[in-house]
Amino acid sequence: MSAPTYIIGHRNPDADSICSAIAYADLKHRLGQTDCAAARCGNSNARIDAILQQFGLPLPLFLGDVTPRVKDIMITGVVKARAGATCFEALELIDDHDVRFLPVVDEEDVLQGYLSVFQLGEFFIPRPREPREMRRVHTSVAAIVRALQARVLHLANGDEVEDLFVRVGAMDIRSFGRVSEKEGIPPERSIIVVGDRTDIQKKSIDLGVKLLVITGGLEVDADVEETARSKDIGLIISPFDSATTAWIIRAASTVDRLIERSPVTMRPDMRLADVRRRAGALNVPAFPVVDENKRLLGIFTKTDLLKPVPTNLILVDHNELSQAVPGAAEVNILEIVDHHRLGNQPTQQPILFLNEPVGSTCTIVADLFRRHGETPAPAIAGVMMAGIISDTLHLNSPTATDKDRQLLSWLEGLAGVSSEKLAHVIFSSGSVIIDLEPDKVVRSDFKVYEEFGVRFSISQVEELGFSNFWDHADELLAALRRLHQSERLWLAALLITDINTQNSLLVTVGDPEFIDQIPYPAVRKNEIFDLPGIVSRKKQVVPFITGILRTLEQGSTVRR
Repeated sequence: MSAPTYIIGHRNPDADSICSAIAYADLKHRLGQTDCAAARCGNSNARIDAILQQFGLPLPLFLGDVTPRVKDIMITGVVKARAGATCFEALELIDDHDVRFLPVVDEEDVLQGYLSVFQLGEFFIPRPREPREMRRVHTSVAAIVRALQARVLHLANGDEVEDLFVRVGAMDIRSFGRVSEKEGIPPERSIIVVGDRTDIQKKSIDLGVKLLVITGGLEVDADVEETARSKDIGLIISPFDSATTAWIIRAASTVDRLIERSPVTMRPDMRLADVRRRAGALNVPAFPVVDENKRLLGIFTKTDLLKPVPTNLILVDHNELSQAVPGAAEVNILEIVDHHRLGNQPTQQPILFLNEPVGSTCTIVADLFRRHGETPAPAIAGVMMAGIISDTLHLNSPTATDKDRQLLSWLEGLAGVSSEKLAHVIFSSGSVIIDLEPDKVVRSDFKVYEEFGVRFSISQVEELGFSNFWDHADELLAALRRLHQSERLWLAALLITDINTQNSLLVTVGDPEFIDQIPYPAVRKNEIFDLPGIVSRKKQVVPFITGILRTLEQGSTVRR
């Protein structure tokens, strides 16, 4: 399954941002790109809700952050060993699944540590100077039986896990037993591996060994079996030869003493950028990913950190990363469809970039439907109409073009609703100032810009008249001051636009030298200005702000 591609507008989305994402996703599906999905990176508002309710469409998926995280690249369905497993079982898992790193978990999947092929290799490498250690196996008789697939004649305390010592009974009967005595290995902790040598078998039973293993699938004399039972000594038959049997018994040692119990673990929500910096200095084979209860969720290696991030984005109604969903700069941006000024960052690969000087991104998307010979369904045509009407103030904004008018007329015939009726639904859908708290009002349709080395923001709210604003002017000004401080902005501005009169008020907090240069009459000194005939943030407000910035920069008075 291919990675999803999210079609998403700017932060604090307006109607055009939401509507263009929905419509472009629909077009992509029609063209066979079914992995595309409309998304949003901010809350809805009364206007957006009214539009979607009008056409029976749901809000797009919310994506608050697309920053690549561990969960995006970790491997799930991890091959793992249970605590108490044998080295033989661990080796089988490693061989069957071709892995080098084996997490060890308890019955509830809580991570206990990990094994690597290197740890297991060190365990099995012979150490001639430590013959006693070469014989040691920490296990139970039952685990040895499982590993050998042995036939059991008699077992005693088969489930007890303890240190045992394995030896092949290949020497003369006269020297048998001396080796164990020399190494200080008591008979009751000895495992004797022997073929059809009855004398060694009987001597082992006489000594009182823990387990007698007969190799080669050979039968045992009845008197040997009877004596073993009477003395409660384990007696099993291995299908393998003596050398193989001895190796498998050693491999039946539990992994408990080999586990690395202090693994470097990661959490699924950790940022990949942070993990890459941390992982680079660590010499470990892999990183287990655990939840807050240390339950194993997945693993990843340093190689996985080099893989392409699976998240894909198509940006609509914006092209500046400062306005994009957080993390957009770290994922794959495949396309941009926009109608604003260019402020995008360089991309690693060529992408499709559609940018037209029209009044609405929905105008561009509607034109793409026509170019591809696709006729949108009534609901999709309706949301594109709504995006155009909202962004151009029903074609009354100076940003409106003939192309907006032509495509609005085309969509009107497909949606089955007049633009006048839809405009009434949109613009009478409620007051943002009344419906939201002041701090949310100033972040409604909030965009951040960077010019001449400074960051400034412009929020825009459209109202039917200014009465709601004046009723809440002091609270809104206080909220704008908080926004200015929390976002560390050079200037924070709030544009209140009256849809009826096509005039605006501009509320400002920030650099006093800039505010002194605002060429519009002040309604409240240094705070609120009257902007007759100004309705477009994009085409009118941003240019006059950047024009003043340019003048201040030339005079070297811009204070960063």
